[in-house]
Amino acid sequence: MWIYNLGLTLYAWAIRLAACRHAKARLWIDGRKELLHRMKEVIAPGERIVWVHVASLGEFEQGRPLVEKIRREHPEYKILITFFSPSGYEIRKNYPGADYIFYLPIDTPRNARRFLEIVQPEIAVFVKYEYWLNLLSELRRRKVRTYVVSAIFRRNSIFFRPYGGLWRQALESFEVLFVQNNESKELLAAIGFDNVIIAGDTRFDRVAEIACNARQIDIIEHFRGTSRLFVAGSTWGPDEELLLSLMNDNPEIKFVIAPHEMDENRIARLMSETRGGALRYTRCTANTDYTSSQLLILDTVGLLSSVYRYAAWSYIGGGFGVGIHNTLEAATFGLPIAFGPNYRKFKEARDLVTLGAAHAVENYDELAAWFTPLRDNEELRLKSCRIAKDYTTHHQGATETIARTIFG
Repeated sequence: MWIYNLGLTLYAWAIRLAACRHAKARLWIDGRKELLHRMKEVIAPGERIVWVHVASLGEFEQGRPLVEKIRREHPEYKILITFFSPSGYEIRKNYPGADYIFYLPIDTPRNARRFLEIVQPEIAVFVKYEYWLNLLSELRRRKVRTYVVSAIFRRNSIFFRPYGGLWRQALESFEVLFVQNNESKELLAAIGFDNVIIAGDTRFDRVAEIACNARQIDIIEHFRGTSRLFVAGSTWGPDEELLLSLMNDNPEIKFVIAPHEMDENRIARLMSETRGGALRYTRCTANTDYTSSQLLILDTVGLLSSVYRYAAWSYIGGGFGVGIHNTLEAATFGLPIAFGPNYRKFKEARDLVTLGAAHAVENYDELAAWFTPLRDNEELRLKSCRIAKDYTTHHQGATETIARTIFG
């Protein structure tokens, strides 16, 4: 345990050093200044609080259906959401579905005690992962009803290693572990945990809500016009290399690219190397002429999930790095999906590939080979669309299972 605590201290110091040069690290540090004091000022003693912890934006969206169900059906509770990462907190710090939104304090023994003394949660929910040992130990000591939802456990995880005793002990803090698949349940059973329910993934419920409430976006409608639209979401440099070639080889197709990070150099390159002309979403006005541009760069946040409704095909970025981003937002609109080769740790991506609704590519030739039949054969494209849509519909319902178990 002392190694864990020392590691956290060194990590915090490393972030402080990095804050001099990196804006994200600076946000991480600044957001935690006087954090517990600020929490104590606004959280009134005696409130019945459900505390939901998420790592970042993706986990927030995963937990959001449960948060909103609690909000609707259990108004007797106040909801506290904590984030570990600035990329989640800074975007959702004004989310109206929670009463309190803060960063999570560093998981030292003292912080864990002070945090729980201030919050005094009646229920604690961790979304997917982030097993903070001091907090979980303190929750267990205080007998707080604690759950993890939409969790996935893999055979190579620390819980199943000979030296993973502390993490196995941390799992004892959970009254129920809601997992996504049978493999996770079997792995946990092998180390003595039978308080496991296969509830599925709440992201399916979230993307269903997104599809039902998708916004009308006039700029996208005007840009698409009578053309067919290809939408690429959360792209990185290697993804954009392939997409530039695809655009230039298909001048009759309109493209929307939403970069994962608003890197001005990459945006400038996309605009200069797209032969059919390019626009930036944030610079479009009522007088913009869309007919002379093939590419629209979505240089803003919060719109991508609604943009998919206008598409005929999609591409999800990140597959040439540590892993692909959210495929379900595209799949829920019934879109054929392509992505890079690093997708295997994402169950939904593996499922969609197996079913034939998604395809992994390693180079431009493979991307073009996937796209060309779907471009030229509408029956084939619609078959892929149906498979993707049916897959997301079939896997809905995790939120209801979790809420019914926690609240009765």
